Amino acid sequence: MQTRPLGRTGIDVSLIALGTMTWGEQNTEADAHSQLDLALESGINLIDAAEMYPVPPRPETQGRTEQYIGTWVSKAGRRDRVVLATKAAGPARKPHNPRHIRGGDCFFDRKNLEAALHDSLKRLRTDYVDLYQLHWPDRSTNTFGQLGYVHVKDEVTTPIDETLRVLEDFIKAGKVRAIGVSNETPWGLSRFVQYAETLGLPRVASIQNPYNLLNRSFEIGLSEIALREDVGLLAYSPLAFGVLSGKYLAGARPAGARVTLFERFQRYTNENAEAATYEYVKLAHKHGIDPVHLALGFVNTRDFLTSNIIGATTLAQLRQNIASAAVTLPAEVLAGIDAIHRRYPNPAP
Repeated sequence: MQTRPLGRTGIDVSLIALGTMTWGEQNTEADAHSQLDLALESGINLIDAAEMYPVPPRPETQGRTEQYIGTWVSKAGRRDRVVLATKAAGPARKPHNPRHIRGGDCFFDRKNLEAALHDSLKRLRTDYVDLYQLHWPDRSTNTFGQLGYVHVKDEVTTPIDETLRVLEDFIKAGKVRAIGVSNETPWGLSRFVQYAETLGLPRVASIQNPYNLLNRSFEIGLSEIALREDVGLLAYSPLAFGVLSGKYLAGARPAGARVTLFERFQRYTNENAEAATYEYVKLAHKHGIDPVHLALGFVNTRDFLTSNIIGATTLAQLRQNIASAAVTLPAEVLAGIDAIHRRYPNPAP
């Protein structure tokens, strides 16, 4: 398994990371432990979680994902073999953001971040996390598929430099090794980098945003910052909720699949996204490539990528996803991908 540097931290992470957001909803604790065992055996060292998980977020299940990781980590000799990442939930400014975590007022201030980290460490059964991330901005942004930006005047937010000072204290206390952002915008990421340079505050090491064949919007404004400032992408939803496997084409809804089970996962199922998916699947079959490997293999080629976060509900899916690390897409296939992208540019941003 290839590794890449996590920003300027000196930490190396695997090209493929293990996502965990189904654990506690679609997956049992035993499932989670089996996936972790397989990931470790395959050379994966980056495990990504969040205090909000599993999804869909519900009060009854919140924190289960971290708990499942914690019972696995607590077994002898495992903690030092993984780079453990988790995320603090932000304020509930959008309808789909959870309001049951600290009453929905999850500002990135000292009170909330201290509570979030304390509870995550307890569930994870560890004294520290390797990468602590802010799950979404502490301000209104056009994230999670929202088109257009609406500026909210006089909005109450936590200043970024104030947040960084809290995270700095976590690092000094040995509770966090590195910090990152998630679902962030070019303006936000540039501010985090600026305050680190001008105020001597901790530098973000990564940005976890969606990136896949149906949503390459990261390339437009964020990729340059990622490359020039060494804040690499941790790509989530590289299979677009499984849509790019082709299993949902022609209206198919396989039993037990995420899009079948949960109404909230419709981001990648619009008309243009389906048309583009059909073309990508056809391209894969033309060249004798698994559509899953086409989609994941493309993400793996990006020079701004630090790690590609895969998720699975079965071990068979996980093995299939991990195998993408060994896939080399020929120039002819990459040209075909770009041709489809020109016809259907970012149909599901």
